[in-house]
Amino acid sequence: MMRPFLKPVLGVLTLLNSGLLPAADSFHVIPMNQKQLATYYIEASMQGSGNVEFMVDTGAGYTTINEVTLQQLLQANNAEYVGELTGVMADGTQLRLPVYSIKRLVLGAGCVLTNIEAAVFPDKTRMLLGLSALKKAAPFTFSTNPPSLGLSNCGAVTG
Repeated sequence: MMRPFLKPVLGVLTLLNSGLLPAADSFHVIPMNQKQLATYYIEASMQGSGNVEFMVDTGAGYTTINEVTLQQLLQANNAEYVGELTGVMADGTQLRLPVYSIKRLVLGAGCVLTNIEAAVFPDKTRMLLGLSALKKAAPFTFSTNPPSLGLSNCGAVTG
């Protein structure tokens, strides 16, 4: 009889061996922190802002940063204005938001993403890791047990 905790591991191994997911050596598994019942956060860093935390949100079309972080990124020449978008919030309200391209974003300890479009929210709002970043690292996996985000297509961290 197979133990229940082995089934998820075998399922991932089957996907890896099938070619549907990248080989383990090119797949970056980054631990997530669970803060509430269904919210998961990932550690990241950006030149200018240093270490930050993003809530992983696969339902958000864009990664989001806040105005405080944007000012730090601009001072470090790590963000560039792209345009505006109309964001539809969970409650149905609409906001006009500036969009910036983050030149370099490091997720976890070793997944570098470049030129990530991020919508900017007011003040010190919680930041979201949305599909504008996750698509660049696709294919990706989201696991709740253990809480982790698996990313491929990452650049390497260099000096």
